[in-house]
Amino acid sequence: MSAIAPERQASVADTDGEVVVSRYTGVQRVNHWITALLFTLLGLSGLALFSPYLFFLTGLFGGGQSTRAVHPWFGVALMLSFAVLFVRFWRLNMPSRDDITWMIHIGDIVRNRHDRLPAIGKYNAGQKGVFWSQTALILVMFFSGLVIWDQYFFAYTGIEQKRYALLTHSLAAIAAMAIILVHIYAGLWIRGTSRAMIRGSVTGGWARRHHRKWFKQATLRGDVHRDVGHG
Repeated sequence: MSAIAPERQASVADTDGEVVVSRYTGVQRVNHWITALLFTLLGLSGLALFSPYLFFLTGLFGGGQSTRAVHPWFGVALMLSFAVLFVRFWRLNMPSRDDITWMIHIGDIVRNRHDRLPAIGKYNAGQKGVFWSQTALILVMFFSGLVIWDQYFFAYTGIEQKRYALLTHSLAAIAAMAIILVHIYAGLWIRGTSRAMIRGSVTGGWARRHHRKWFKQATLRGDVHRDVGHG
């Protein structure tokens, strides 16, 4: 994902002279990893409270009482961190006609026939789907979580509302974790993708293969270079 502002993405090159393009700034990567860490902490603490079979996970947070105390605060922190991501990335995740064409070629994606895929921008329909579904689910988890956060909001809702909120909260959390697992798998399955969030750059070959339209735009901006020192 990338910032809304059309900030110049300075390109870099590997030590072997391979052409590379910057995809994420350092600030964007830090924001992403903070959000990922908070989501993990929220998921583990939530699972610990969800079932007696997973209660042992409360040991990661100092016991049952402390887990109940920190879980909602993880949720508040996640909401704030994700809000920063949303402000940065929502424009680039708006639906486009390219998304329809990409979805028509979903069979080629599964069969790893990327040469048959249409030229797309910075994000494909699958990535946009993850972004918008997580946006919706995080909002649902946040507001349903407020209803069942008895320490501060007990008096504002009745038992019936709390029961519905708890069910909604649990279902949204399960859906969000399932989507994140798919997101992680896709990042590992498509070779070279994880590098973007680790080093901030992707190779020119990766960009041409998976996001040709974005690669062309980066080339026109002069953001794609080769390390001439390494030929």
